[in-house]
Amino acid sequence: MQRIQTNIDVNSKEFKENETHMKGIVAQLDQMQQQVRYERPERDMKRIKRQNKMFVRDRLELLLDPGTPFLELSTLSANMKYDGSVPSAGIISGVGIVSGREVIIHAEDATVKGGAWYPLTVKKIVRLLDIAIENRLPVIHLSDSAGGFLPEQSELFPDRYNAGRIFRNKAILSKLGIPQLSIVLGHCTAGGAYIPGMSDYSVIIKGTGAVFLGGPPLVKAATGEIVTVEDLGGCDMHTQISGAVDYPAQTEPEGIAIAREIMAQIKRPQKYPIEQQEPEAVYYNPEELYGILPKDTKVQYDMREVIARIVDGSRFHEYQPAYGTTIVCGYAHIWGYKVGILANNGVLFNDSSLKAAHFIQLCDQNQTPLVFLQNITGFIVGRDYEMRGITKDGSKMIMAQAGAEVPKFTIMCGGSFGAGNYGMCGRAYDARFLFTWPKHQISVMGGEQAANVLTDIKVKQLKREGKNLSPKEIAAIREPVLADYERQSSAYYSTSEIWDDGLIDPVGTRNALGIAISASLNTPIKTPHYGVFRM
Repeated sequence: MQRIQTNIDVNSKEFKENETHMKGIVAQLDQMQQQVRYERPERDMKRIKRQNKMFVRDRLELLLDPGTPFLELSTLSANMKYDGSVPSAGIISGVGIVSGREVIIHAEDATVKGGAWYPLTVKKIVRLLDIAIENRLPVIHLSDSAGGFLPEQSELFPDRYNAGRIFRNKAILSKLGIPQLSIVLGHCTAGGAYIPGMSDYSVIIKGTGAVFLGGPPLVKAATGEIVTVEDLGGCDMHTQISGAVDYPAQTEPEGIAIAREIMAQIKRPQKYPIEQQEPEAVYYNPEELYGILPKDTKVQYDMREVIARIVDGSRFHEYQPAYGTTIVCGYAHIWGYKVGILANNGVLFNDSSLKAAHFIQLCDQNQTPLVFLQNITGFIVGRDYEMRGITKDGSKMIMAQAGAEVPKFTIMCGGSFGAGNYGMCGRAYDARFLFTWPKHQISVMGGEQAANVLTDIKVKQLKREGKNLSPKEIAAIREPVLADYERQSSAYYSTSEIWDDGLIDPVGTRNALGIAISASLNTPIKTPHYGVFRM
């Protein structure tokens, strides 16, 4: 493959201004991630120490193989919910290496409301188990939870993708033969009891670990029975009498060591054999991405310059380079894995939609994973384009993308508006992993357009009622709408709601994709099959 020829002047004023701006944004991201990972109220840290427990990230460090990468998911989930009091939605999730095996980890943080499950906690657990199912990844649960946060019970218990989905997914994992292991480090109450109860292997820490459907206060209230934690669901009872837990441990380090031994007995899966070659370092400096991304998100930039700083050797074989030029399609390698890349270089026209649909089918036929780099305002609108069949051609792209059997990965680089989100494998389209850059924006349409449309509707309504508004009164209607749109379309809102698998530094994109692609290859790739394309 030929190396991409860059047109970036790293010494230009524009580049330097972009670089300074983007580094400031990344520094803010790093600071926020550092806070949610490590900063807790002193009283909560003292409580953990008093209970003779380890901090959740210290547990994680003991569990993972030394010197191996850990791809943390949704670090800033719930950052704009619950008044910011539930960092990372109360759990850590991510893909890592334990005893040489790729696993996904679910680790509860007892410094956050005693490890209680909020609605977004449940959503995050369901998502990590979906990832485990899609990618055939063994699951390790570090269980230390007070159970569901009862004031929010109506939002976390009854619906299809609420807490019941956690245990449904655990049952599906077992059905597929995907191993699950639980380490009971604290109380596992009510639904939380089924985390170890439905795992293939379980370890419990004596003195701090406990498993029961109802704790001593509930048992007393329901039956009048007075019972201690240890007698009701402690280590000795479950490992010696009920058999609900397999291995006793005296300390957390011992329990984690036992878990690592268990994982060492699990058969390694055979990776699906997609085309690979020896990894090659990126030729251009990935940190140049900071200067390539414009300060103004409305300014278009050439996605080839982004691709050149992500893929092996900055080499790229572009498909149909002279046709449908508002989308860039082609082949490259990331950490040695061959991928097909689709990247937006403008609005999707008829020709670019058809080009994308055809390229997706080629990759699917050739069993080449797909990487989508989104920076899209949507499909083109207007009478002439409708007459040419933009709705029909856009539908072809969505049909091809949704029907593809190969693993798909999406990076939200810039804007993601309207049906462009759909064609470029947005959240609804089962990307194995979807990551967001911190300047990303997402909504049905841009904030300016939405504010103008909604304001215009309101002004016309008032005019029919005989009220003519001054420019100042019109602005008073428009500005709150614009502010609300901007807040809800921001990358931080998106990741707070778990519409992605995490905000990442653009420079870390290559590594995130490398881990994600590797994890995806535990699952066989099916033979391509599509529905009906309107011709």
